Amino acid sequence: MKIAVAYENGNVFEHFGHSRQFKIYETDGQNIVKEEVIESEGSGHSAMAGLLAGLDINAVICGGIGGGAANALGEAGIEVYSGVSGNADEALEAYLNGELISEGVNCSHHSHEEEQNCGTADTENESCGCGCGCGSDIDDGSCGCGSNETSGCGGCSGCGGGAPLFDGANVGKVCRVHYKGTFNDGTQFDSSYDRGEPLEFICGAGQMIKGFDAAVANMEVGQVVDVHLMPEEAYGMPDPANIITVAFEDMPGSENLEIGNQVYLTTPYGQQFPVKVVDKDKETITFDANHEMAGKELNFKIELLSAE
Repeated sequence: MKIAVAYENGNVFEHFGHSRQFKIYETDGQNIVKEEVIESEGSGHSAMAGLLAGLDINAVICGGIGGGAANALGEAGIEVYSGVSGNADEALEAYLNGELISEGVNCSHHSHEEEQNCGTADTENESCGCGCGCGSDIDDGSCGCGSNETSGCGGCSGCGGGAPLFDGANVGKVCRVHYKGTFNDGTQFDSSYDRGEPLEFICGAGQMIKGFDAAVANMEVGQVVDVHLMPEEAYGMPDPANIITVAFEDMPGSENLEIGNQVYLTTPYGQQFPVKVVDKDKETITFDANHEMAGKELNFKIELLSAE
């Protein structure tokens, strides 16, 4: 049996679609027989699925993964364990012991699974915080929350499932699009054109924000549309229930964070989700877990390349 772990510097890499290395473990079901690190060159999920299928991989362990990637791996007969972080060898051991929990599709965006470098970012930057399980612990790691100096844009729309919320000729099809996203002031926050790699997703499967998904549903191949999305069609309005206040004594190391830092908190199951520090006093720290684009109107130029 062969298991591939999205890999970087000994740890599970934050995002399948951008992993430049995989650590391949060959096991007898209980013990590791052979292991090696291979280069993937971060070539996109379709190519990566083909690469891993060609190596007879049975299962993949990764951080974040989008619907297109999960679908490509599933079609190749490869089982996916996502939402995993930390040491790669320990993740493999948990898998062999039957203790590894998968989030399923956990990084679905308006912008696919493109660069989602989540974690600490300057307040001037747009860090969309996709919850891709990335980041490294601050200082000595005692905080239980990750941080990272880079920021990326994209965003999570929530995982799909069940019946489509709308009809359209492309619903249920794997669609490939190029897009550019801007705010109302014209500032660009994301673009697949700039990355040179189209976005791929299953239309109507809930892998995208609602307005983006619905816009593609009735497009024709080769068509280009401009759409304006209100918050309700994108990331919704900020929810007061997503404001979390924690005592320093309950999160050792969090006293070192500053207002404006973007970090990850970790659930009891080891799954991470992004938050932003919004307040701090002598005894507590307050995090905002709302998506950074919550409450914002978004504009997209969308070009449908294929629908199959």
